[in-house]
Amino acid sequence: MNIRTNFLSASAALLSLGLLFSPASHAQQATSRADWAGQGQLFVGTCYQPVDRTPAQITQDIAHMKQAGLTIVRMGDLSWDYFEPANGKFTFAAFDSVMDQMHAAGIKVLFDLGGSPAPQWLHYQYPGVTLVQEDGSKLYPAERYMDNILDPDYRRLLHRFADKLLARYGKHPAVVAIGFNNEIGNGYMSFSEPVRQRFIGWLKTKYGSLDKLNHAWAAQRWSRTISDWDQVRLPSVAGVGPNERYLDLRRFWSDATLAVLDDLEALRKRHAPAKPAISNLFSDAGRRGFDYLSTYRRYTTHGAFGYYAGNVIAGAFETMMMKGGMTAPVWFNEFQAGNFGFYGEKGRSRMLMYFGLLNGGQGMLAWNYNSHLGGEEQIIFGLIDHNDKPSWKLAEWGATAREFQTMQQLGFPRELKPEVALSYSWESRQAASRQAEGVRLNKYYGTPYRDHKYGAFSPLYNDNLDVAVINIAHEDLTRYKLLVIAGEYLMDQAATDAVRKYVAQGGTVVMTAQSDKTDGNNQWHSTDLPGQLADVFGLTTQAFYQHTKPLTGTIDGVPFKTSLNLYEVLEPTTAQVLARFDQFDQGDQGSSAGQALPVITSNQYGKGRAIYVATLAQPSVLQPLYRQLYRELGIVRGPVTPEGVYARVVDGRTLYVNTTRNPVDVAVDGHKNGILTGKSWNARLQLPPLGVEVLQ
Repeated sequence: MNIRTNFLSASAALLSLGLLFSPASHAQQATSRADWAGQGQLFVGTCYQPVDRTPAQITQDIAHMKQAGLTIVRMGDLSWDYFEPANGKFTFAAFDSVMDQMHAAGIKVLFDLGGSPAPQWLHYQYPGVTLVQEDGSKLYPAERYMDNILDPDYRRLLHRFADKLLARYGKHPAVVAIGFNNEIGNGYMSFSEPVRQRFIGWLKTKYGSLDKLNHAWAAQRWSRTISDWDQVRLPSVAGVGPNERYLDLRRFWSDATLAVLDDLEALRKRHAPAKPAISNLFSDAGRRGFDYLSTYRRYTTHGAFGYYAGNVIAGAFETMMMKGGMTAPVWFNEFQAGNFGFYGEKGRSRMLMYFGLLNGGQGMLAWNYNSHLGGEEQIIFGLIDHNDKPSWKLAEWGATAREFQTMQQLGFPRELKPEVALSYSWESRQAASRQAEGVRLNKYYGTPYRDHKYGAFSPLYNDNLDVAVINIAHEDLTRYKLLVIAGEYLMDQAATDAVRKYVAQGGTVVMTAQSDKTDGNNQWHSTDLPGQLADVFGLTTQAFYQHTKPLTGTIDGVPFKTSLNLYEVLEPTTAQVLARFDQFDQGDQGSSAGQALPVITSNQYGKGRAIYVATLAQPSVLQPLYRQLYRELGIVRGPVTPEGVYARVVDGRTLYVNTTRNPVDVAVDGHKNGILTGKSWNARLQLPPLGVEVLQ
């Protein structure tokens, strides 16, 4: 058969399994604490790979885990050929024994389906699973995740594999949750001819006609008009090419990833409907990634990820991003104990676990239990050393596990009810982050997408407020008193409509510079900017300049000085000016002989307000604006703490976490008793480096 016939036959086979791109029903949603994993119990444990251990070592490992007080292990990931060493030959005896031993020791299991990477035998029996690079050469599976997840044989055999394992272990009494394909977002794209044919099929479904495709891709520009579907080629990721096509390629692979997750979720519902879905997905990975925040309810019960952030603001932000709009607590399916070339730091893992509690965490699993002797991560250092002797880290994790038994009696895991939301769009990030020869997007959007978000998030978080990180087109925005849109380069029609409706119904939105420049096709808006929302914000903004020196001014009586000196020239129509820059030097771009330029405007639209900030998102500008809005919107700040110390009030008690390596004094009201230290404090709490305390 020719390739087209093969593609049609493969598509029919996948459709019979329900494995092509198709919408799916929601995963089971945890609507109350009783629906949370373990009915809201806190879990401290470790990732564990029995494939690396002998039966004697496994028995010893479990004894050490139990003695230390660990309550959970994550197992099964990255281990397809441990269960299926040859095509259709399944072996379960070894893992059955491990599961039963864990259950006997009272240790729960997060059972992680190891559907990626595919085993070597699968690659060699089914060559379509092997990746093809942009230049047409094959990329053999030298490391994890080098699988073409679009290949119908991969999908068929993954379905069989997951079906077998979930049927066997889904209802095992030790299993508390199910995970899917570790770090599925960190896989690779393939550029084979069958992939091209599937891309064409995807485009036909999305656009319906060549006229619409040519319009969406601006194909009239520079003789790129497509007159036959077979003229479509896979856009380049690393090289040149128009941005519209690049974004569609990213969307295509996102949908391919989501189709895998939809299939695995359907199997979980069949075999283990009472066990929640908790997966380390790495959705924002640069290699492939996928649109998590638009879709997570289809395949996720609890947000989860691997916590490796060196910066606590980045760690808190990613925690909130993986939580999205869910009420259920977050899981840290991998949690740094050591790292590449980093043995560990006494007290840091404990501090970060409490920091996770503060951010609504429930499960903390160290990566990894045993330090690997070989393979890709042999210089990651786990809870036990390469000689099998427990390190001080195992004792620290065990001590924290015992402390968490107390914490779960004090209202943890905590349920977050944020009143502020921050926008985050995977598509916008892809559009704003492309680095390719001839594109030069970074000449305009020079500050990385995530830095826009951190700049908007950090002043809120430093005021000890919970902040939801959401895709605004896919959430109920009426839950939030304040919505912040920072550097959101691409805003499609759904996001635009959501903002318009939110403000009209009484919401308050803050938008910063470099937002809403391109539409859903990744083409610049032909309207006044911000695109299709100029009337909502009561202004237009077209011109922008990079000042040679920091910009200064005063907001709500508080002086500011920028560190990012790009600004947009705001031209109010119906908006009122809330604050202005100090007068620029004569002759500066955008300056005028009269009043100084606006830095913040506010427009009444419907029942709500739309506020525009002329600078890039940064704390010096946004913090005084936020604090003014707290008063006006009735948002109550959290406890006042020194820099680097974070706190939340839970059931009348306050958890303090010192994320710094310095001792810190914190002012408190009156006399307080410390639950963790047993000490009494009067007007001042003294936290040691990396210290934590709960006051009542």
